[in-house]
Amino acid sequence: MADALLQVEDLHVSFHTVRGVVRAVRGINLDIRPGETVALVGESGCGKSVTAHAITGLLPTPPANVEQGRIMFDGRDLLQLGDRERRALRGVRISMIFQEPMTSLNPVFKIGEQIADVFRVHHKLNKKEAWNRAVELLDLVKIPEPERRAHEYAHQLSGGMRQRAMIAMALASPEPGLIIADEPTTALDVTIQAQILHLLSQLQERVGVAILLITHDMGVVAQVAHRVTVMYAGRAVEQGSVEQIFREPRHPYTRGLLNSLPGNPKYRGARRLEAIPGTVPDLRTLGSGCPFVNRCPHPGDECATQFPEAVSSGGDHMAWCWYPDSGVIGQPDADSQATQEAGRG
Repeated sequence: MADALLQVEDLHVSFHTVRGVVRAVRGINLDIRPGETVALVGESGCGKSVTAHAITGLLPTPPANVEQGRIMFDGRDLLQLGDRERRALRGVRISMIFQEPMTSLNPVFKIGEQIADVFRVHHKLNKKEAWNRAVELLDLVKIPEPERRAHEYAHQLSGGMRQRAMIAMALASPEPGLIIADEPTTALDVTIQAQILHLLSQLQERVGVAILLITHDMGVVAQVAHRVTVMYAGRAVEQGSVEQIFREPRHPYTRGLLNSLPGNPKYRGARRLEAIPGTVPDLRTLGSGCPFVNRCPHPGDECATQFPEAVSSGGDHMAWCWYPDSGVIGQPDADSQATQEAGRG
């Protein structure tokens, strides 16, 4: 896509372990435009974080190996850059918000010092100027009493404040272009989660950064994302706008995720939520067929032997399924709107 800030093309990542080769990402394609939020959705182990770490250059090599593909950012293939160039770009144009800030923030340095270090290294500010900018960012992300909090350590802050400090650190880069948020609200309660999501949306409007949001929570997707890529067992199985995914899901896995939302109108008066049967396949033994075949409610002969080509539903809506029209596709307008609102709620 010509106007895309980030383009991931046919990315394959594997891990070589003593128990065999784990093919964690297999042929992922996605793009993000400036100022846009794209959600990467799927259950734990589907390859979301591996994709993010391949973009940032944080994969441990070995055992990780990027077998093929391109990651184009600002017209440059990140996979062709040297370590020094990747580190410079990662600190200036690409930032990351990690899933659990308690394990990402250094416990022996004050919060203000850790943010100030970004300004000293990348902005070449002196110690006092960097500290003042760090306090300004803590105020920007709505941490109360930012001057006092800047002097505190990670263990002295609540979970919500630690996550806000991580966001402030991500915004400290000189030219923020892309923020990768790896499940930034997983460890937070519902009230704080809503505040963090609202904060990210506000900062995006103010600063204009693109956000790659990694999550397994379809409710979070409904609140903040513009477009969605659904992953399963290392593959993209559906892509489209939030409205397309919620109103007309075409892959059985996507429908399973949406059917598990507690606020789904189909559960009015029901005692149990719907679950996807079966278990996630072993990534070391996957064949060339659809990885969802053993859990699919309507598999065909082709499903076990060959991964399907993408089927377009118009625009950017694509599904990798041999039988995308099998089962119940979408819902009546009122119910589909209610399903999306249930996610937002």
